Amino acid sequence: MAEIEFLGGVCEIPCEEWNALVGAESPFLEWGWLASLEEAGAVGPETGWAPRPLVIRDRHGIAAACPLYLKGHSAGEFVFDHGWADAAERAGIRYYPKLLAGVPFTPVTGARILVRPDLERPEMIERIGAALLELCTANELSGVHVNFCRPDEIEPLSKAGFRLRVGIQYHWQNQGYRSFDDYLARFRSKRRNQIRRERRAIEEAGVTIRALVGDEIPDRLMEPMYRLYLATIEQRAWGRQYLNLRVFELLGQRFRKRLCFVVAERDGELLAGTFNVHKGDVMYGRYWGAFRYLRHLHFNVCYYAAADHCIRNGLKRFEPGAGGEYKQLRGFDAQPTYSLHYLADPRLDAAVGRFLEAERVEAEDTISWMRDHSQLKCQ
Repeated sequence: MAEIEFLGGVCEIPCEEWNALVGAESPFLEWGWLASLEEAGAVGPETGWAPRPLVIRDRHGIAAACPLYLKGHSAGEFVFDHGWADAAERAGIRYYPKLLAGVPFTPVTGARILVRPDLERPEMIERIGAALLELCTANELSGVHVNFCRPDEIEPLSKAGFRLRVGIQYHWQNQGYRSFDDYLARFRSKRRNQIRRERRAIEEAGVTIRALVGDEIPDRLMEPMYRLYLATIEQRAWGRQYLNLRVFELLGQRFRKRLCFVVAERDGELLAGTFNVHKGDVMYGRYWGAFRYLRHLHFNVCYYAAADHCIRNGLKRFEPGAGGEYKQLRGFDAQPTYSLHYLADPRLDAAVGRFLEAERVEAEDTISWMRDHSQLKCQ
């Protein structure tokens, strides 16, 4: 008979056993990523991210699992529910703590219910959904939130009582490009010429941009990449530090094969860089930073060099992260993202339900408009 348990962290599960469930799924679900956040103290009760992974075991081992956190705030989620929390407070409803199924600080779509390949995935999703609601009720929590989930998780969790939320991101798609110039040829002439000017300006400034993958990344680069991450946080009034140097060190030790650093240098000096993760035929942009300001440096390092790297290596998609309609001007077209939400209080649930219905219509209209106005021809 299968048993459900809640653990104190992914670190309590053997790496091979957890990763066997992840399979070809998002790299941010892998043991190396999640366990590094735990071991470095980036997540834990003291940070408001208490790991409580849900695991279902049968006689063959782990049958299904869910990366789950008990949250004491709404920071670092990228599916913003601060307005819901404020409304709950005004109504005298305790909003925190709450349950979150997802990956900390990472707005990347992936399975939120991991299921062993020999089992029926929809059935196990429904079972874990029911277990989450039972946990919520038994502990008098305000709700359960499943962020950046896969489309196939929507229907089973909706049946359990979760409400759908639709968001928007901007992704780059490789349409069989042979070279970066081939990609540029797809742009409307005004935008194509602008990108060429932006790339030429960086070349004329004497800046060299290159991508380092896996074992090409030297150990000595981990600390500067951490400082670049801090530089962006310090430059933004709304910036918030979630990671520490130990996270970068651990990822360099146990996750290096998934890493791709795009770095900009001039005369041997590191100017800027991005921390990217890749798996299969997809690359994900995570952290950007610069020690020196140069016009157009951000676009060149974060977008143009990344797209060029994808083309050269046959990668099919690049997801640069959350936000930024300016990405659409550079050939990154709008794509929907999904999250699912259960709120225990009927009053709050009804109010949020009305909001989500209107928001879904607006998101779908925006995505349609953005695609109609893509900067790329022959969509």
